[in-house]
Amino acid sequence: MTYFITFLEGLLSFISPCMLPLLPVYLSFFAGSADKKEPKLLRTIAFVLGFTLSFIVFGLVLSALGILLASYKTVVNIVCGAIMVFFGLTVAEIIRLPFLSGRASRVKVAGVFSAFVFGLVYPINLMPCIGAFLGSALALAASSGSMLQGALLLTVYSMGLGIPFILSALLMSHLTDLFTKIKSHYGIIKKISGGILILVGVLTACGLIEKLMSLFA
Repeated sequence: MTYFITFLEGLLSFISPCMLPLLPVYLSFFAGSADKKEPKLLRTIAFVLGFTLSFIVFGLVLSALGILLASYKTVVNIVCGAIMVFFGLTVAEIIRLPFLSGRASRVKVAGVFSAFVFGLVYPINLMPCIGAFLGSALALAASSGSMLQGALLLTVYSMGLGIPFILSALLMSHLTDLFTKIKSHYGIIKKISGGILILVGVLTACGLIEKLMSLFA
């Protein structure tokens, strides 16, 4: 269940209001001077692998921190749950934070390796845009009590974010209408997304998420 929630957070990150409109710009980074040896798809995959590695490292670090604070498990759960509830309130726009609506800066991707490096540093650039969803996923990792589960949670999050990227690189010309429809429903998407994060935060604070994770471990 928690892995499904984390995957959903990755997917919601992809369709977030300040992320989805910039998708053509990101994909243009990888098209650039792409030739037969280094097609756009290959660069996109390298980019996804780059930010997946970064997210896994984040998950490992926060999981290790959670283990070090194991004797304060109840406090960790409450703090992580409160963080997720807070992010849920920002996603639902009950609390408004201007810095969470950031925009990506333009970069130049010259090849597969540079696309991978761009992916490694991408989470820093991405933080203002999807900070709420990423922060919730990281809070889940910190409260997981296991470095393996923390790494898996962030891997699943990266899949939720990365798979749509790869599909978009393949089908961009066919997805314009779909993206337009998604944008027209941002209001309800934000409310539902925020509600999910708030619910997960409450469950985490009560220690119930840990029990769910143990069932699927």
